[in-house]
Amino acid sequence: MIELWIWLISFFLIMAIFCITFFQIICLADLEIDHINPYDSTSRINKAVWPEFIAQGFLTCLHLLSGHWLMFLFCLPYLYYNIRLYTRRQHLAYVTEIFSQLSWQKKQRICKLVYLVVLLCISLFRAIWNIVE
Repeated sequence: MIELWIWLISFFLIMAIFCITFFQIICLADLEIDHINPYDSTSRINKAVWPEFIAQGFLTCLHLLSGHWLMFLFCLPYLYYNIRLYTRRQHLAYVTEIFSQLSWQKKQRICKLVYLVVLLCISLFRAIWNIVE
């Protein structure tokens, strides 16, 4: 029963990270088509960065502590990438540079979404597997 709860928590954490990343892409798309000003867009994106990082760190620790080594290894590159962004101070979007970095910011978040879809499929499969078991 504990295994099922771990996989359900993992599923909902991945969904939360997916929604946060999708929200950031929507903010960038709104900025690109000029529906929102750069200040509002960057402030919304920057407010969503910390919850994303914390949720990803908690997800990785959850798999490490529960003994799901393969899923931990799948989550580790994403956590490493987030830590690398933070240490290089590239995790925030800046108002003055947002238009020059717009395509890179969108590509970065789309790659994150693809990675999260893979993690989501694995987590959902394992949750269903534990229900059937």
